[in-house]
Amino acid sequence: MYNEEGNVTELVRRLSAVAASIDVDGYEIVLVNDGSKDRTLALLREHAARDPHLVIVDLSRNFGHQLAATAGLDTARGDAVVLIDADLQDPPELIPEMVARWRDGYDVVFAVRRNRKGESAFKLFTARMFYRVIRRLTNVDIPVDSGDFRLFSRRVLTALSSIRERHRFIRGLVSWVGYKQVAVFYDRDERFSGATKYPLSKMLRFAIDGITSFSDIPLRLVTWFGFIVSAIAFLVALVEIGVRIFTGYNLPGYTSTIFAILFLGGVQLIGMGILGEYVGRIYDEIKGRPLYLLASVERGETAPVRGEDRGEIVRTS
Repeated sequence: MYNEEGNVTELVRRLSAVAASIDVDGYEIVLVNDGSKDRTLALLREHAARDPHLVIVDLSRNFGHQLAATAGLDTARGDAVVLIDADLQDPPELIPEMVARWRDGYDVVFAVRRNRKGESAFKLFTARMFYRVIRRLTNVDIPVDSGDFRLFSRRVLTALSSIRERHRFIRGLVSWVGYKQVAVFYDRDERFSGATKYPLSKMLRFAIDGITSFSDIPLRLVTWFGFIVSAIAFLVALVEIGVRIFTGYNLPGYTSTIFAILFLGGVQLIGMGILGEYVGRIYDEIKGRPLYLLASVERGETAPVRGEDRGEIVRTS
């Protein structure tokens, strides 16, 4: 949750109703506050005071969607854990079907969107292209039109907790770890309240993170492009030499020279930029900083202790 005060009450109501309807020994609802600047945290604490099933994870600052989701997955202690965003575009009412598929023996149950309400044609087009491009470029089989709304078994969570890379692409990591996975289908709703936290700039960054985390194809493309440009330059040089020898005419070639300089300069800058993306990620990884920092984890007394406790800072109600 990041500045989701308008969604808190409805989200907690629907999640609580769904969780109570599932036949399980116990459950907890882990709510991650990703450095919100509005009343999100205060509202969460009001609800937690009345419902001991709620667990509030308060991060020390805004770390971003993927790291906040990681904090929630690290904190959750259930045998099965469902990851869902706070905007209610993904319906909590789909969770019982996910649990049923988990009980059938699947380790990951991912939700695939059939329709997406309330989104512009541009957003729909870019989302469609994103999933298909990243599937082409990466070396893992990431399901098309699926987001982070999915269920994880405990052994998948254990595998994910061992992967501590900073530029996280959770849906790619889940595909990478493997195990038995199955899809469930749903129609995505409009955002319940507030504005999206994923403008175009963040979408582009997210796409770059996904591609560079699982593929070195961009580096290979630059290499092949360099060979192609060199081959073209060699052919042009042969043509110019032939024209000079057989006709004696030497074309001044100002325009072609400027074009060649600008074109080659652009190719070099693009190549340096792609290389810089990978080098920057190496730099971030070798610093070894923690993925996120916790201000507190506030658990109700009846929250189940099913998985391993990860030694976080805890304040119980």
